[in-house]
Amino acid sequence: MDENRFLGNDRLAREIYELMREFPILSPHGHVDPKILLENKPFQNPVELLITPDHYVTRMLFSQGVSYEAISIPHADGSRSDVDPREVWRIFAQNWHAFRATPSRIWIEEIFYTLFKIDEPLTVARADYFYDQINEQLHTPEFLPQTLFKKFNIEVMATTDATSDSLSTHLELAKLNIGGRVIPTFRPDDVSDPQRPGWKSAVSELAKVSGEDCTTFTSYRNALRNRRDHFKRHGATATDHGVANCETLILDTKEQEKLFAVISGGKFTEEDANQFRAMMLVEHARMAADDGLVMQIHPGSSRSHNHEIAKIYGADRGFDIPVATNYVRELQPLLNDVGLHPNFRAVLFTLDESTYSRELAPLAGAYPSLRLGPPWWFHDSLNGMQRWRDSVTETAGFYNTVGFIDDTRAFASIPVRHDVARRFDAAYLANEVGRHRLSKSDALEVAADIAYNLSKEYFKL
Repeated sequence: MDENRFLGNDRLAREIYELMREFPILSPHGHVDPKILLENKPFQNPVELLITPDHYVTRMLFSQGVSYEAISIPHADGSRSDVDPREVWRIFAQNWHAFRATPSRIWIEEIFYTLFKIDEPLTVARADYFYDQINEQLHTPEFLPQTLFKKFNIEVMATTDATSDSLSTHLELAKLNIGGRVIPTFRPDDVSDPQRPGWKSAVSELAKVSGEDCTTFTSYRNALRNRRDHFKRHGATATDHGVANCETLILDTKEQEKLFAVISGGKFTEEDANQFRAMMLVEHARMAADDGLVMQIHPGSSRSHNHEIAKIYGADRGFDIPVATNYVRELQPLLNDVGLHPNFRAVLFTLDESTYSRELAPLAGAYPSLRLGPPWWFHDSLNGMQRWRDSVTETAGFYNTVGFIDDTRAFASIPVRHDVARRFDAAYLANEVGRHRLSKSDALEVAADIAYNLSKEYFKL
């Protein structure tokens, strides 16, 4: 594999990359299960490492006619089809051509090369060789999760955790010397959206763990404040909000209590649910201004687009589809309420690329409380990074962004995703120097900030 991949023939790009690659990894937003690190058990096989946890991979296989049963994707109840993992790997190899020109192909080839020292194309004929080479290494001490964590040079890795999580895993991890920190992120979607399955039971659990009865909006909000404090004590620096849209709504105390009573009673309309979600986004922002947790807003995904897949296999199975999203008008109530508060920080993400230059960059270029999240989800790719930089840099600059965020469930892909992003940014900055838009000294300083300093400072890591 070419050591200068994605850098081109530009000597300056290589110099910038050499600077960037030396920084440890900060991962302020991700979905790796912290139990993997605490239990420190060997990864079972190549499938469990590279295929099962990666919905980018499984959705592509499904799109090619490979059933989830054929690759043993777990059902919603935890059961799964009994398929030999070697056979799953062979199916993966048979469909490897479908990943051509996709970021998944780039990341996985990077893993093959950098982690397992395999520098040849995956083919059907070589499928078993790849499986055996990877599997053999996975069962050595060098490939235990805690050892890999140190090898990956991860300084901080944030997980995503439900409202009522005890965070006992994080407490135990904090006692270990694994080379870096694993911190939780407060994700209150389960209690903020009354149309989510299990909302009432989630609120009941919230009441139980917080000591608040949650029978009124005031006690419900106090319960949320209690949990935010619990997360902060366990190292959290941020919250995360997966919302359908960015609609926000200001209600007075009497109106809040009235709406909460309607929602709690279970006989509410679609409009009631929309208003509650909009109200809660404001309330979370107000709480963020009070306690200083950085608010991440991830809108614009039509979750579980296929109902049958959701019913059988649960959420996060590749059927979350981007939808058009508006920010300027929908966030205006929230930003007029706390957008200028000195203690409020928010990171805006999007799946709607049309908003980069029209809405997001101008908002972040004005409000001191706002930063732009990096190209996210479907746009976490070399072309996606290019479109994002081209669209936002002239309006928002580099310093209204927060560096790279891997947003992954696939533990082994963390270092390669960061490396690919650093290679892209090195090439981008070198190109800006070549176009006389940056000096070399400016480019080197920006490179360090993109690779490390922006995330470190804004996410309080």
